[in-house]
Amino acid sequence: MRKILFTSRWVILLGLCLFPLYSLADTQTIPLLVSQQAGSTTSYSISIKIIVLLTLLSLLPAILITTTAFTRIIIVLSILRQAIGIPNVPSNQIIIGLSFIMTLFVMLPFIQKVNETAVQPYMQGKMAEQQALEGTVTILKTFMIKQTRKSDLNLFTELAKKKFTAEGDYSFLILMPAYITSELKTAFEIGFLIFLPFLIIDLVISSILMSMGMMMLSPMVISLPFKLLFFVLVDGWGLVVTSLITSFRV
Repeated sequence: MRKILFTSRWVILLGLCLFPLYSLADTQTIPLLVSQQAGSTTSYSISIKIIVLLTLLSLLPAILITTTAFTRIIIVLSILRQAIGIPNVPSNQIIIGLSFIMTLFVMLPFIQKVNETAVQPYMQGKMAEQQALEGTVTILKTFMIKQTRKSDLNLFTELAKKKFTAEGDYSFLILMPAYITSELKTAFEIGFLIFLPFLIIDLVISSILMSMGMMMLSPMVISLPFKLLFFVLVDGWGLVVTSLITSFRV
């Protein structure tokens, strides 16, 4: 019953949205869906803009993961949590929130550049939508190319069987998987370096317990306080945050 009511509501809402299109429709064209051209620029109607905006909002999580610094940061923080030995502390909400804030911090120069070169000129009417979008994509590509390994770019270029004459000409279908692959590699490299000292503490504690004949006692119970103490003494959070932020080429 709930599904039927939910479906009927969406049908009614869709009908209300499409009603102005039918009421204003001509015998040949629908004005609200037709783009208007003025000189060399193209300005799309308000209905097209709303559809594009809603589509971008629905794709926002995927865009955040695949085109920003979010992937590397959240993977490193998750590995750090596993290395300490407390998989649920900090909680997932805290890890995601911290990753999002650090992503904004890393991307802030590019966000400011997009605002100055694309958003503000578009809001002031000095730039068309297509030009603003192209400027934003160019700036985002510049960030992604700086973080992507050349070997990964060559790999996906060969898989796609395409050739690019200039470095900035990589399409998103090539750049995005290469960028994600490079981010995964870099995140695992940083995670290995973070995991190593905690692994040494676990081995030392296990060897001590074995030499004392305390084989029934879990080494994780004894090593956890020492790992927490070590992490606090070396200012672990500061080191991790500094290493993550400085690992990006801005």
